[in-house]
Amino acid sequence: MINDIKQDAEKRMKKSLDALHANFNKIRTGRAHTSLLDSVMVEYYGTEMPINQVASVNVEDARTLSVVPWEKSMVPKVEKAIMTSDLGLNPATAGDVIRVPMPMLTEETRKGYIKQARSEAEQTRVAIRNVRRDANNDLKALMKDKSISEDEEHGAMDAIQKLTDKYIAEVDKLLETKEHDLMQV
Repeated sequence: MINDIKQDAEKRMKKSLDALHANFNKIRTGRAHTSLLDSVMVEYYGTEMPINQVASVNVEDARTLSVVPWEKSMVPKVEKAIMTSDLGLNPATAGDVIRVPMPMLTEETRKGYIKQARSEAEQTRVAIRNVRRDANNDLKALMKDKSISEDEEHGAMDAIQKLTDKYIAEVDKLLETKEHDLMQV
């Protein structure tokens, strides 16, 4: 029972960390990388599809992405989807290829992105603490039902706290790396 609670808590904390990774990938650093467009959805025959399922996305150079839709008729739709996304990108079409230049980041936009990254990191920390709270409540319920002893409860709570500390340290490390990437010119 205690191991199930620990495993569930670790799994949920890992999911929070994975979500933070995904959110950090959406915050652009001024350098081109394909995961930047992962959140862009394109209308494909009446259905919203991720851009990587209707086109190939490649890094052309350090500051440019190239997007090549698999169907020529999709070029305007893909271009429109990139333009209307909240990423602030302006694609340029040349035949079948859509080039997406990464605009230079100003000091002000960098600070805005850092603020956004810190906010995402804090939300992840809160989510991890909520997982800890839920696990501790489950342990207290087992203790109340006399399924485990007081010593087992304290030992399990210590293990959950160590797990929480480990994942929060991981969040801090990710945030530090992202801030460093954002401040590089």
